[in-house]
Amino acid sequence: MIISDEEIKAYILRKLAGKGKWGHSHTSFENIRKWIPQRDLGKEGHKRVNELVKELVRDRLVLTKPTHYGLEVSLNPRESRKIDEIIKRYYPEE
Repeated sequence: MIISDEEIKAYILRKLAGKGKWGHSHTSFENIRKWIPQRDLGKEGHKRVNELVKELVRDRLVLTKPTHYGLEVSLNPRESRKIDEIIKRYYPEE
């Protein structure tokens, strides 16, 4: 079953929040692609995840930090209310 772009975004936000990746606590951009099984992403797969994370960055929900070994990402604490709303919309039990 292929999941929608909005569901993927909510999943990424939920996963980052669950790992406590707010503000100065980062994770590698590459790790995000590993969180979602390829079979759920469809034909474009990880390229699709890359584009969705870039959209989250443009929406200022996710912050980036360039490093010498690659790009790091974290949740924007200033947008915590909006992030929580998105997570609750797709994961109401949490």
